Amino acid sequence: FQEAMPRNGDKSGSAAAVGFDYCNQLFAIEEELKELTPEERKGKRQERSKPVLEAYWSWLKTINPLQGSKLGEAVTYALNQKDALETFLEDGRIEISNNRAENAIRPFVVGRKAWLFADTKKGATASAIVYSIVETAKANNLNVYRYLTHVFSKMPGMDFKSDPSLLQDLLPWSSK
Repeated sequence: FQEAMPRNGDKSGSAAAVGFDYCNQLFAIEEELKELTPEERKGKRQERSKPVLEAYWSWLKTINPLQGSKLGEAVTYALNQKDALETFLEDGRIEISNNRAENAIRPFVVGRKAWLFADTKKGATASAIVYSIVETAKANNLNVYRYLTHVFSKMPGMDFKSDPSLLQDLLPWSSK
């Protein structure tokens, strides 16, 4: 919606500005709820964010943008992603935006063209796994080097293929 707003003149009356405002309202609510527990956040989202989202969906149905326009792209994207965009209402642990995940994988996406081992499907899969582990460790405030050293020193002595539950203690969010 931001890209669809008029470049000059009054932006406040445009449909793009209205859509942008709905998004800003949802993000403002999230900012206010960030210190709550996941259970409390879920309850407040149902109380505060859900009505805004319902009004947003109703408003989107009234928009008739030019096909191929930036506004048309924004409206089509939102309507096509409705289920995914509502997921954050179902669980207080889910973030409203995937920006943090996208920022975490950006170095991988930018660098993959330069990395020879990503020329194969297996290489790309291995790279994605490593990045996922590293970024998940970072997201859990772990020292990545120490975490990987710990994991790689413990795994060879574990029979996790027979008992996959043994891996639970090695996951980045494990208290152990």
